[in-house]
Amino acid sequence: MKQAMLDLGPYLVLILVGFLPNEVWRLVGLLTARGLDEDAELVIWSRAAANAILAGVIAKLILFSTGELAAIPVQVRLVAAGCAFVAFMLMKRSVFAGVLAGEGALILGGLFFAQ
Repeated sequence: MKQAMLDLGPYLVLILVGFLPNEVWRLVGLLTARGLDEDAELVIWSRAAANAILAGVIAKLILFSTGELAAIPVQVRLVAAGCAFVAFMLMKRSVFAGVLAGEGALILGGLFFAQ
């Protein structure tokens, strides 16, 4: 029993320190944003800032990859991101289609061009 608790320890810490505090702020955001007008300047600015942060994270993952993703050439990663964007636009802005196409292109490119 003691070994099982030691094995689960990192996961419990991850839930307590990583997941739960994030969920609290998501709930607060959900409750406070209920009455906001979608065309309000603050809401538009917040959406633009969130998109810019997400674009920066994606660019960092593509250009400065670490771990196993670094074994895939940067050209393959860029083509996979392009495939994801094209699928996203062709499928009426479907995030699921974009992620699926990007992952498929990345996996195929990794199988053929990995170092």
